[in-house]
Amino acid sequence: MATVASTAVAIPSFTGLKSAGATTSRTITTAKLPATTIPRLAIKASLKQVGAAVIATAATAMLAGNAMAIEILLGGDDGSLAFVPGSFSVPPGEKIIFKNNAGFPHNVLFDEDEVPAGVDVSKISMSGEDLLNAPGETYSVTLTEKGTYSFYCSPHQGAGMVGKVTVN
Repeated sequence: MATVASTAVAIPSFTGLKSAGATTSRTITTAKLPATTIPRLAIKASLKQVGAAVIATAATAMLAGNAMAIEILLGGDDGSLAFVPGSFSVPPGEKIIFKNNAGFPHNVLFDEDEVPAGVDVSKISMSGEDLLNAPGETYSVTLTEKGTYSFYCSPHQGAGMVGKVTVN
């Protein structure tokens, strides 16, 4: 906290022009300024600003946490029966969000023969009977084992709706 102490200030006094031969006299007036302190209102405002900064930082951290997800569209904007993108990589533990876009119904099933050893596809796939039927519906999965995973949409697998994710 800053404080201001009392101090003496010399203020010269001028009486105007002097004629030649006049005696010189110098007058100095001293004024004493009172000490001032920072008002409590300013401190409270500063604390409010610090609080707002803390909240903004927390919100940014939360958004950054949500940014650790990749979104895969089910069906292309052009109506194609495809995962968009069809092949991608993620770090272990990153959330993958499959979002219904076009050409539905869709689902997401992982191929049991094309996942890393020891991975149970029933724990990462949608049920074969479950379908995403409306635009914007989502299915999320988080893969933790490193390796390559192949997946497909069972209603459109014959049309080539397959994808691949590499966890590295």
